[in-house]
Amino acid sequence: MPIQSTNPATGAVLRSFTALDEAALKARIAQATAAAALLRATPLEHRALCLRKLATLLVEDKAELADTITLETGTPKRDALAEILRCAEACRYYAEAAARMLAPEPLPSTGAGRAYLQYSPMGVVLAVLGWHGPLWQAFRFLAPALMGGNVCLLRHAPTVPQCSMLVESLVRRAGFVRGAVTALLIENRDVEAVLGDDRVVAVTVTGSEAVGRAVAAQAGWLLKKSVLHLGGSDPFVVMPTANLDKAVAAAVAHGGTAKRIIVHADVYTDFLHRFVAAVDAVRVGDPAKDNTEIGPLGTADALKTLEEQIKSAVAAGGRVVTGGSRLVGAGNYFENTVLSDVPRTSPVYRDEIVGPVALVFRARDLADALSIANDTPYGLGASVWTEEPSEQQQLITGVDAGTVALNAVAASDARLPFGGTKRSGYGRELGAAGMREFLNAKTVYIG
Repeated sequence: MPIQSTNPATGAVLRSFTALDEAALKARIAQATAAAALLRATPLEHRALCLRKLATLLVEDKAELADTITLETGTPKRDALAEILRCAEACRYYAEAAARMLAPEPLPSTGAGRAYLQYSPMGVVLAVLGWHGPLWQAFRFLAPALMGGNVCLLRHAPTVPQCSMLVESLVRRAGFVRGAVTALLIENRDVEAVLGDDRVVAVTVTGSEAVGRAVAAQAGWLLKKSVLHLGGSDPFVVMPTANLDKAVAAAVAHGGTAKRIIVHADVYTDFLHRFVAAVDAVRVGDPAKDNTEIGPLGTADALKTLEEQIKSAVAAGGRVVTGGSRLVGAGNYFENTVLSDVPRTSPVYRDEIVGPVALVFRARDLADALSIANDTPYGLGASVWTEEPSEQQQLITGVDAGTVALNAVAASDARLPFGGTKRSGYGRELGAAGMREFLNAKTVYIG
């Protein structure tokens, strides 16, 4: 079955690719294995030089790269450009910081000897990635992995094959050995065969909970290291002392809209009025146009799921404050939507929502806000808004999430570890913690 690149704004097929057959797939893994031996022996200074060149190529080619991201994912062009620049920043950061992160760490002396911790690359790592933010998903893993001496097999969602191939091409043009990054255009059933290959030592997943469960189960059976970055249903908590203007602007800018907004009863009505007005002002349309703020969903399946979630929320007693329907015509477009009064017994209350939809909840007090915030199986990132010092500390401590942003939006940054708790996955990307996920921490003792 061919792998198709489809424009979610029009439904038109952009290009079709033939999936790799068994022989071609084995050849790609063999090439990556050879590259792993070469990259391990490559001096860190040379890897850093190549990573800086990669950052330069990303900036130089940003217009072409942004066009491809927009065509394959429906991401507005301005957001696609920002994604590319963030990838370049990650490359520059790791080129500078890797020497410090990889330096041997002295350990307490044992008797007459001395000891230290040395970090060594693991080898060939498989990355199973989704369609949203295809370059950032790749580079937040690739930049530290390559600097650490690992090589990468990229298996993006089948809807973004051109983005995946562009990543491979960029890495090769930057001077890394052939096979340092390999785009695998394979069908879903072939992922199991890749992970099952003895030459593949570990796997990282960014995607749905279902994909994470399947891959992690196999990795666990094979005793291979895995890192999971899965779904999120991030709380956005607003307390009475919050700057409502800033909170509303952040809620609207947070990936289209924040998903679970929890507002103290004292400011609930005021916040909801401002928030709905701001959501209605957001421009939905052709992602290739400069003034578009929200484009289509990346796949028709995602659009169908979102429609079903809205119907379920309304059936359970939720109220559509604005929006609520897909837009008529070609493409996977959905109205900017705000729901209120969704009962906690509704499945949608806890589900991950992918699309321009926000659920707004009223909290009686701080304790109730924390209860609502944590009443979800996910724990990726949280945003909390208050100027009261005692509330700030209680929210930072009380919210169960991998990241908590105070009076700001939680966002991934190359300098900061990123990952989740509960069913949002385990392990970290970015920062020193992300660098070391796929390194062997080898204890060396010298008598």
